[in-house]
Amino acid sequence: MPILVTGATGTVGGSLVRQLVAAGHDVRALTRDPASPAAAALPSGVEVLAGDFAKPHTLAPALRGVTRMHLVAMDGYGPLTTGAEILELARKAGVRRVTHLGHNDPSRADDDPLEAPHRPLHRAIEDSGLEWTHVFPGEFMANTRDWAHTIRAEGVVRAPFGDWNSALVHEADIAAVILAALTGDGHAGRVYQPTGPEPVRRRDAVEMIAAAIRRPVLFEELTPEEAREYWKDDYPAEVIEWFLEMGQYLDGNAWVAPDVEQVTGRPGRPFRQWAVEHADDFR
Repeated sequence: MPILVTGATGTVGGSLVRQLVAAGHDVRALTRDPASPAAAALPSGVEVLAGDFAKPHTLAPALRGVTRMHLVAMDGYGPLTTGAEILELARKAGVRRVTHLGHNDPSRADDDPLEAPHRPLHRAIEDSGLEWTHVFPGEFMANTRDWAHTIRAEGVVRAPFGDWNSALVHEADIAAVILAALTGDGHAGRVYQPTGPEPVRRRDAVEMIAAAIRRPVLFEELTPEEAREYWKDDYPAEVIEWFLEMGQYLDGNAWVAPDVEQVTGRPGRPFRQWAVEHADDFR
């Protein structure tokens, strides 16, 4: 029976699809646009179907014959609001196991404006009657792709908080944890928080990208006020304020979790490796 991967053209979803295929599993990929370049880049043999989280009934064809599925709990920058309906459709279709790639910040209260919207889905998953596993990763290494345009055009990165320290995590390591939970035993009811193997300062990440592309890249540190102006067309206002609030605690995201190694049996990939693998994104 195929394993259904929602968000299959996303950063983690795409890696998960490739790893499942490499491990010999049949994979069904769900995406809003099966004709997109990202969908076309999925491995041959993957069944790609259209579906829209905002219209849960459109997921019915993708759920047929599926007993295991991966659920992405973000819709853009906002939480998935139709998750309970999707889970009920999945249960009725015969799904028995679900992994959930979601958002959780344990430093925030349940009623925090940024955290509260995610709680109903967490509860719906845990009350669904399915075997569930939450995966709440640290900051993605792939987020540094936001710097690609100015690196290519000007050889510069503009961002606040150059000494911000974050245990950036490789998307392939997040996907490997999810793969283990989907295909192995002993993961039901677990909460995993995969991080990278070491904290990386923002300015050091810029230097590692420069080394990978073999040309200088300048880090230009912005004040919080400059950052608000610089980001205003790219992120919602509440997300910008969240970024700036986190940046006040330079080591607040530096914690290294053991989950990647404990679940997969090998250490997480370092940022320097990610920079080399994705060097073409910045050239």
